[in-house]
Amino acid sequence: MSLARAHVLVGVDDEARLAGVEEVILALRAAIADLGLEGEVQVVETGSLGISGHGVVLAVQPDGVYYAGVTPADARPIAEEHLLKGRPVARLRLPTMAPVARPADVLGRQTRVVLSNCGAINPERIEEYIATGGYEALGRAVTVLSPDDVLDLVKRSGLRGRGGAGFPTGIKWSAVRTASDRERYVVCNADEGEPGTFKDRLILEGDPHRLLEAMAIAGYAVGAHVGIIYVRGEYRLSIARLERAIADAEALGVLGERVFDTDFSFRVEVRPGAGAYVCGEETALLESLEGKRGWPRIRPPYPVTYGLWGKPTVVNNVETLANVPDIIRRGPAWYRTLGTPGCPGTKVYTILGNVCYPGLVEVEMGTTLRTLIYELGGGLLPGRTLHGVLIGGAAGAFLPPRELDVRLDFDALAERAAALGSGAVLVLDESACMVDMLASVLRFFRHESCGQCAPCRSGTDVLVRLISSLQAGTADGGTLDQMVRIVDAMRAASLCPLGQSVALPVRSALVGFREEFDAHLTSATCPRCQATVHARGSH
Repeated sequence: MSLARAHVLVGVDDEARLAGVEEVILALRAAIADLGLEGEVQVVETGSLGISGHGVVLAVQPDGVYYAGVTPADARPIAEEHLLKGRPVARLRLPTMAPVARPADVLGRQTRVVLSNCGAINPERIEEYIATGGYEALGRAVTVLSPDDVLDLVKRSGLRGRGGAGFPTGIKWSAVRTASDRERYVVCNADEGEPGTFKDRLILEGDPHRLLEAMAIAGYAVGAHVGIIYVRGEYRLSIARLERAIADAEALGVLGERVFDTDFSFRVEVRPGAGAYVCGEETALLESLEGKRGWPRIRPPYPVTYGLWGKPTVVNNVETLANVPDIIRRGPAWYRTLGTPGCPGTKVYTILGNVCYPGLVEVEMGTTLRTLIYELGGGLLPGRTLHGVLIGGAAGAFLPPRELDVRLDFDALAERAAALGSGAVLVLDESACMVDMLASVLRFFRHESCGQCAPCRSGTDVLVRLISSLQAGTADGGTLDQMVRIVDAMRAASLCPLGQSVALPVRSALVGFREEFDAHLTSATCPRCQATVHARGSH
């Protein structure tokens, strides 16, 4: 137990590593030693502090002061002025922007379940995870509860998949549990190829043991003894921390053979993906795990009966599984106090774009988009006005400002023909041209289409050509209607969600921002990007 009077929590994630966080940590520790503060101040390497786009970020606790853009040269002033004399270094603090006074207030507005340990513990020390109650749920499950008891708790919690579709987790697990084949698998989808989405990465980097505990609980519930984490290959820090966490958990007997000295055994493997967006679709992911080309399968059969190697398989994403330990430890009644009746619990979002505090947040299901942007994101940058929001990643919906009070849960968004998707929230100010934004989305889908089915392979290509003609000023009056007909056909005939989901960004952009698309058809200049359209200038 540390007797330090202050802790400097340094967020070590991929973004911070690119910004030189290792050198900052070395400089901080050297400055603390030079000032004779080693016994009073402890530097803790933790996961993301939830603030993105500011380089190296650290927090001095219990003061609640956050510093951003920290360099090795800043270490001495922070140590000397703040840690020794108690005077925060104003030039390094994150700016105060109404209505958010400082990042500590942003944290206070969150309800953290999945992210409860992120930015608070050292993710590479299993002892710190255990000190927060880690592995208690798994221990209770395998020593006190039956598999059916665990399934019942998950069902009664109302947990729905956080991968986009919102399917009830307990029902999926039960289908695997009751499958006739006794060889079963638990697969975690950590591929996360959606642009602007990095929540699963930060969960893995900040709290890897939470995922391992959840997967073992899932394995116990459904009768599986092997778990596989399919993780995006670029997530090198996530992979390293997962592999270390697996080794540490096996050494303590909470993973591997005879978990908690019971007859239940469960081992976990980490398999890096090769960068195909389509492998985020669960059947393409399974094909990839089997060493095949990552093409989606025709369904049915579904993975719950015919999954990995043709065996019953649970496929859940990182965030879904990360809810499970608290459900088992604190109970479904507690979990249902969070969120809405139809969508209990919390949701993790990545807030991006023209906001004061881009980054990672967790709030209860049903929180409004306005709250997310103006309270947790700190509002728009000074002098900017809101033009629109892309919610749910590239496969999400473009929403105009009049939709700010929409509740963010599966059911409320479905009523507005929108979706939570990957949880990415891209905030766009008045400088954004929605024609350009949609063009970027469509080019992404064309690039990532696997080409297996003609509706997606040909449809994405035609859509890119049509939107390019709109940008160049060569489109005609039927272009927009043609785009709608194409996405509707793709939605009806595409083999997997990649082709099916293109309709959402196209239709929502045309409904919410039609005047901008019409301007590219009828005006000489786009009112947003000020690009010449019918004068044949470049856009």
